[in-house]
Amino acid sequence: MTNYKPAGPVAKAFMMDDSFFRGIMGPFGSGKSTVCIMEILRRASLQQPGKDGIRRSRWAVIRNTYPELRTTTIKSWHQWVSPELGRWVDEGLPFHHIKMGDMDLEVLFVALDRPQDISKLLSMELTGAWVNEAREVPKPVIDGLTGRVGRYPSMAMGGTGWSGIIADTNPPDSDHWWYKLAEEDMPVGWRFFKQPGGLSEHAENREHLPDQYYERQVAGKDPDWVKVYVHGEYGYVRDGKPVYPEFKESVHVAEFEVTEKWPLYVGIDFGLTPAATIAQRTALGQWRVHSELVTEDMGAVRFSEVLRRVMNERYKGFTFAKITGDPAGDVRAQTDEVTPFQILRKAGIPAQPAATNDFIKRRESVAGALSRLIDGAPGLIVHPQCAILRKAMAGGYALKRVQVGGAAKYRDMPDKNDYSHVAESLQYLLVGGGEARLLVKRTQSGPRPELAVME
Repeated sequence: MTNYKPAGPVAKAFMMDDSFFRGIMGPFGSGKSTVCIMEILRRASLQQPGKDGIRRSRWAVIRNTYPELRTTTIKSWHQWVSPELGRWVDEGLPFHHIKMGDMDLEVLFVALDRPQDISKLLSMELTGAWVNEAREVPKPVIDGLTGRVGRYPSMAMGGTGWSGIIADTNPPDSDHWWYKLAEEDMPVGWRFFKQPGGLSEHAENREHLPDQYYERQVAGKDPDWVKVYVHGEYGYVRDGKPVYPEFKESVHVAEFEVTEKWPLYVGIDFGLTPAATIAQRTALGQWRVHSELVTEDMGAVRFSEVLRRVMNERYKGFTFAKITGDPAGDVRAQTDEVTPFQILRKAGIPAQPAATNDFIKRRESVAGALSRLIDGAPGLIVHPQCAILRKAMAGGYALKRVQVGGAAKYRDMPDKNDYSHVAESLQYLLVGGGEARLLVKRTQSGPRPELAVME
């Protein structure tokens, strides 16, 4: 460990605060991760001693994926805390056990893309938790953590002093749970800290960055990227290769009213974050996506109840032509004999599996509609109220970049994230509506797509 001085006034205020949940947000290079590492060490050294005089504490350090945990979070930890100090275990669930003087600190590193790690996390007894790059971590994980911290050391061992959750992040967008809690409805016992932008005269951590660090970051970047990563402001930045480069907000987003003269279609994606989209098809064949239902941590029974209520109340008097879902929803789980489709039918929703689950066909069902012109209008439009779907189409639903040298390469399948479920519900909607038969073929003669029957 090395002597540490907080990166600036905001970082220092974050470190000295005693709130149960503390979050710090700032641009690239502002020292957010480092202040969280130092806060773990500081709190461990100040922990209430047990009867034997030992100050015990146990922390979980959380990142959204194992590769990022290993290459970013653990790497940052070891820049300040050598793996040769105490006992470092690299296999399985990585952890660092440090004993120095009267301090006994355990730090466990958890990745959310490994089910075995999540299971362990939700059964841990912790003093505190650090959520690294919190914008990539679902809110239910934060909710679960609130019940795990403050449980170690036990009262029989002397109890805890301070306990809680610390978190750092680059700025998320305004639909994120961080924004809602920091800017709109902050819970009691929670506090959020915002560092100045990198080009501000009050920028933090500049003394530890190369000369012209932020000025060089600006060059050649998209304004939205600069807004988030340089100025440290809330915003949305594409990460990866958009699944739908055909989508243009100015072309494909428009106000419209649904009408009872045309039937409605519903598309559904299942899982722990089920989603649905509801759309109409006009007499000329234009798709109009009117609303979305996006959930978090919701089972099939509860989801079917919510969807049924939306269909009955919001679209009372309308005819539903077809309700189509992910074919995987017709498979029984090992722990349950009932499938999601059976649950939907029991709730009065006559859903059926889509004819295909092939990603290429699903993608092209939407891309074909986006690319098509019908009487001078786009073949698919989205109502502005579909906020999550719009962000998904604008690049939130993307093929993740593969970290290799040379030319940029991307995975064959989209990244599973907050935007993938609603985007895929739209795919199932259009597949159910017959769009899977249309394959968009780009011709060398120009950008106008040629439609062909997909076998």
